[in-house]
Amino acid sequence: MTAATFVLVDGQPATSISVLDRGLMYGDGVFRTIRLQAGQALWWPEQIAKLAADAARLGIACPPAEVWQQDVAQAAKQWPTAALKLVLTRGSGDRGYAPPQAAVPSRLVVAGPLPAWPAALWETGIEARLCELRLARQPRLAGIKHLNRLENVLARAEWDDPALQEGLLLDQAGQMICGVSSNVFIYRDNELLTPRLDQCGIAGVARARLMARAAAYGLPVREAEFDLTALLAADEVLLTNSLIGVWRVAKLGRHVWPQPVIYPVVREFLHA
Repeated sequence: MTAATFVLVDGQPATSISVLDRGLMYGDGVFRTIRLQAGQALWWPEQIAKLAADAARLGIACPPAEVWQQDVAQAAKQWPTAALKLVLTRGSGDRGYAPPQAAVPSRLVVAGPLPAWPAALWETGIEARLCELRLARQPRLAGIKHLNRLENVLARAEWDDPALQEGLLLDQAGQMICGVSSNVFIYRDNELLTPRLDQCGIAGVARARLMARAAAYGLPVREAEFDLTALLAADEVLLTNSLIGVWRVAKLGRHVWPQPVIYPVVREFLHA
């Protein structure tokens, strides 16, 4: 633990986990990234439900929401406004890939400062790039926010230009999937489209929330397959995650979207 972070391991302040933890050894676990505002975890019911659902898909027993809430309350006392990360691993075990029968899951909560994004990004839009890395398809893991994020690490290592806020990722079939740390929406023909995530990618809570709110506000929204050409032909490109909420892409490579179209409406109802 440092002055810039607050860490709990199984509900207790800590600075380390077991070297035999399967989250460390194999990426065997799941996580959520949550925005703390004035001591409150943003979109908490959706976040904890998604954590439990992802854990269930990996066969990891998730502690009850009340247990996590106690941890979050501790973290919020130290960091009332923060980036909060909940991590659940399968726990420690002997060497080998076979999941131990009697493993006791480990839960970690880490709170620290929010990224220092300029406020203007929510008004003027962001600049993104197309990543060279292509995501592998694996339906068994599709949609899950699991701990093996090496594809994202390698994709993010492709640039160090501070003017670029995000990188967009295609899969091996050339289909648009997501951003390095965000979900993608495009607006065209008076509807919102977001990539299908049944082969790869992470289904984020902000994505699910935007889809539900769009439908409630009468804005057609659906999951679909589309490639880079379709994205560039869109009237608007939006990115979502639980820390930023929603950003508008103003520039991708040489392509520019100079003015917002549906973005002001989406930004309003996402947080309503």
